[in-house]
Amino acid sequence: MGPVSTTPRRAGVALAALTALFVSGCTGPAERRAAPVPTSAAPADTPTPGASVPAADPAARAVALVGTLADEDLVGQVLMPYAYGDAATRVSPGSAAGNQALGGVDTPAQMVEKYRLGGLILVGFSADDPTKGNQETTNVDNPKQVRALTDGLRGAAARLPAGQAPFLIGTDQEYGVVTRVTDGVTLLPSALAAGAAARPELTEAAWRAAGAELAAMGINLDFAPVADVLATRSTVIGSRSYGADPKVTAGQVAGAVRGLQAAGVAATVKHFPGHGHSAADSHEGLPVLGQPRRTLESGAWPPFSAGIDAGAMAVMSAHLDVRSVDPGTAATFSHKLLTGVLRGQLGFRGVVITDGMNMPPAKRWSPGEAAVRALKAGNDLILMPPHVGKAYDGLLAALRDGSLPRARLVEAATRVLTMKFKLADRPAPELSTLGGPQHRKAVEDLAAAAVTVLRGACGGGVRGPVTVSSSGGRDHTRAALTEALKAAGVEVVAGGGTVVHLVGYGDGAGDLRADAAVTVAMDTPYVLAKAKSPTLLATYSSSQASMTALAGVLAGKTRPEGRSPVRVTGLPATTCRA
Repeated sequence: MGPVSTTPRRAGVALAALTALFVSGCTGPAERRAAPVPTSAAPADTPTPGASVPAADPAARAVALVGTLADEDLVGQVLMPYAYGDAATRVSPGSAAGNQALGGVDTPAQMVEKYRLGGLILVGFSADDPTKGNQETTNVDNPKQVRALTDGLRGAAARLPAGQAPFLIGTDQEYGVVTRVTDGVTLLPSALAAGAAARPELTEAAWRAAGAELAAMGINLDFAPVADVLATRSTVIGSRSYGADPKVTAGQVAGAVRGLQAAGVAATVKHFPGHGHSAADSHEGLPVLGQPRRTLESGAWPPFSAGIDAGAMAVMSAHLDVRSVDPGTAATFSHKLLTGVLRGQLGFRGVVITDGMNMPPAKRWSPGEAAVRALKAGNDLILMPPHVGKAYDGLLAALRDGSLPRARLVEAATRVLTMKFKLADRPAPELSTLGGPQHRKAVEDLAAAAVTVLRGACGGGVRGPVTVSSSGGRDHTRAALTEALKAAGVEVVAGGGTVVHLVGYGDGAGDLRADAAVTVAMDTPYVLAKAKSPTLLATYSSSQASMTALAGVLAGKTRPEGRSPVRVTGLPATTCRA
């Protein structure tokens, strides 16, 4: 790492030119879209960098703070790496070795201090997680442990020159197959389940509960909701999407953003410009979006616009090659897409965050060069560089040799700090709020509205004792449905009863059961096209709330009101009629 300067370098005129940009973030959607990106000095009433400013003005506070920061602090503010370990200051020898390989430190707290970081992402994965390929460690176990970890990270960050701004702690808590904290929290059904319910007010209420629980654990940035329209049968997006209809998806994204941010957690709509328009996986290569631009404008971008209009503080850029806009360049590194389309056409004024920079499309360059390219394209926060030390040194060197314009770094750091100050002064709820009755009701209402019947009678329940079966590896979910059925008054027997068969993420025709009276899809419902059961249901999710909702339908106590948010060959969206 290069030498640390002891005298802050003031940003001067570049900072003044930024103020109009960040003040525009406090306006309504129409004003935000109309506001041009400033290209000249701001009016005379622009706060002087470093001067006293009103505490209620996040943008002015950010400008003032940036004016006091050294180059090293500015660079640290635009980096959000991961670290090994489940505690801030005490880790296992294996985690210490991992952190040494990432940045020459032993603990997460040391990483924060050495690189003057503005934030850290908490990572982890579950068995069905399609993103697990770049989750090289795990930081999460249970809410109490997560809260202790986040408290420790904030303690380390508070001692930094930028410590007056809240430290960003992010994670991918999408719910469904991508859920980092799974134990001890109220689990929402998947996004696709919410799309089947098609009631944004229920989505908003559920995400408000989710946001409160994240905040209680000390997490203030969620990389959710997914705004991708499921235009293909993408397995990496799948049930993470709200569905194939841009209009329905847009309403759901807006509801999720409003709910999450009402609880004091920044929402990140992702993966711009629309990962659902390719069936390929950016964790393995660079997917190509070959659609005409007009198709993307009408079919992919409306949910991102809806999230922006709902006030989303962040948008995540994707490793996607959009041939109709900037052929051959991943959107992460495309000035045309991030600055031209996202900021210019869609009017976004918040923080643009890269997708994981440890994914193959970003690793074609060194960590330092990739970070510089991403920043110059229009990203403000560099997520999960494969080596935080090399990314830090590369940005600092590019700043000092002029290949990274100082104004671009100042702009990015100011956006990040503005978001932080928007999140400031909100005390974290107590951990005792997790799993509370209001949270459970919000989630159960959403899950109940999602259950869909694609073949068979609309309601009425199953006859006789029930035998629950499933594809391999789903013992926990089978047990959850069994208990929910018993609670609903349905007799469950080990064998010989009416067979209810569960299939989920990754299952195909070979996982179906020919003698099942009822087949239930707990992820994308495409596999139901091959099922022979007289009754076909979809919950789109295997959460406890979804199993409780399914039990209610099987017991004949509730009517399945959902509609499939994606087309299933040979089947209607629902056999129920309003």
